[in-house]
Amino acid sequence: MSEAIEKAKKFLNEESAFRLGELLTESSHPRTRDLSQITQADVAAGIRLLQSVDEDIPPVVEKVVEQDVWQDLVQAFVDAVSAGRRIFFTGCGATGRLSILLEAAWRRFWRELRQKGVVPAKTKEIENAVVSIMAGGDFALIKAVEGFEDFPQFGRRQLKQAGAKQGDVVVAITEGGETPFVIGTAWQGLEAGAKVFFVYNNPTDLLCRHVQRSRQIIEEPRIRKLELATGPMAITGSTRMQAVTAELLVVGSALEVAAVTTQDLLRAKPSDSRSKRAFRSATGYHQSFVKLLSQLSSTSVVDVMARVVEFEENVYRRGGLITYMTDSFTLDILTDTTERSPTFMVPAFRTFDDEHSPPPWAFIKNPFLPSEQAWQDMLGREPRGLDWGASVYEQLEAPSVWQLKPPRLGNTQIYRFRIGNEPDTSRTDAPDSALVIICVGTQIEPRMGKILTEFGPQYSRTATMVIGPASVDLGTDALFHFGCELPDSPLRLWQRLAVKLIFNTISTATMVRMGRVIGNAMVWLSPSNKKLIDRGSRLISQQTGCSYEQACTALHQAIEEVDSREKRGREVPSPVALAIENVRGKKNGYA
Repeated sequence: MSEAIEKAKKFLNEESAFRLGELLTESSHPRTRDLSQITQADVAAGIRLLQSVDEDIPPVVEKVVEQDVWQDLVQAFVDAVSAGRRIFFTGCGATGRLSILLEAAWRRFWRELRQKGVVPAKTKEIENAVVSIMAGGDFALIKAVEGFEDFPQFGRRQLKQAGAKQGDVVVAITEGGETPFVIGTAWQGLEAGAKVFFVYNNPTDLLCRHVQRSRQIIEEPRIRKLELATGPMAITGSTRMQAVTAELLVVGSALEVAAVTTQDLLRAKPSDSRSKRAFRSATGYHQSFVKLLSQLSSTSVVDVMARVVEFEENVYRRGGLITYMTDSFTLDILTDTTERSPTFMVPAFRTFDDEHSPPPWAFIKNPFLPSEQAWQDMLGREPRGLDWGASVYEQLEAPSVWQLKPPRLGNTQIYRFRIGNEPDTSRTDAPDSALVIICVGTQIEPRMGKILTEFGPQYSRTATMVIGPASVDLGTDALFHFGCELPDSPLRLWQRLAVKLIFNTISTATMVRMGRVIGNAMVWLSPSNKKLIDRGSRLISQQTGCSYEQACTALHQAIEEVDSREKRGREVPSPVALAIENVRGKKNGYA
């Protein structure tokens, strides 16, 4: 019996806890079932279809921010910071990147206030009050650490290592509500005496009915719950979209209100009751989000999005590469860019000295700083890599392969991803190369124009993307202006939401045009953990009509075949797409 068949049997027999097909976040959205066909025929129509699912978010947000638990979250943040305690955001994959984004935004806000002399120097302590914990450490921000999210003990270890204590706040964020790593951080936070909030995007009763580990955490009365169930995703299972957008809005707004409240307290500024102010702010967040969605779905903005999709598709079809350059929103752009790899099985970010792996189709660089400084500027601190040795993995009862050869996830590895202004001929010497300058906000920094002068001549073509009310012409070959109002706010939440909504839509529509989606199913996903193996098996079964068990076996055989190709340094297909092709071939008698 082949090793692939053995692994499939092991998964089918031992991992029933990861059979998640009943969850709403894993379901197919009825409005987007013909997404790939519609987008191939009419890009703008496909974009409007994707955006229509974003409309599922506001009713849920309106309901949640009116609940006592949201105001309790705000108050918990304020109380923790005022008492010199810390706030921990935990997540994995897209929610891990969200956690890092929230910390970075908080740090930037307080650092800028301190530098301007608006608040006392002691706010350096407040700047350090928010800590993000991502499965696999900061290394996973740019490249998935396969399987790390499957182990609750890993989450416990990372939070304990970060020093969570009594009086702290732990906000455990998981789109599905079932991620073992995130659930582990919630239990560890409770054990340490912290106040714990659990944020998730599936209906509570559905989770309790189908996932035991979720039921246990939800039924724990000491843990506060925020349910943000907006429904199925626009792309089946792609929770980086609507689920994380809702989490960014709800948790980000709570953190913003806490930041303003804390600033008022530092200034000893008299104000009305905090609970009343929080409620008024919550209502304003909901209304402003509805307005932003309306502006981004206007005919003019949708037409611009369609032009960007056609621009990027044209580059990729010529074997070209796109390099984004920006400053203050490097982390926001990096998040969308790096998430394209596991979602659509395009080449992942690679280190500067890796000449074996294919280069990523899209990459992000800070044009003003060398890489080590760019990393620190983006995060607002030194990266937090994981330097766990074999003994740690042995203690955590990790898979034997990690005990024998621990993954290299430390800062040395992180800094090898050159996101700074160093030259990169692998990108500029591609068959086609595009430099895309990204400007966000109400005021565009004058130095953004210098990017074209310094870097433009190295690329085949150039473009500017401007997100905000006013456009700016930097002299690039193409100009894409997304006209929308972006109210000022402490954590620049509206700029971040606009960037996320625009880039999620553009990158998804582009991948649909590139054939990485069938209907609304991302058949080109990378099955890098148990949840994704289950999702991949379900997609294969749905697309071919074979049983779940047959699909699981076909998937493991395809994974084995893809691994063999990858070792030879070739750009590889998704094991899911390959398995669909193989199963269909057998049915047609030409396997």
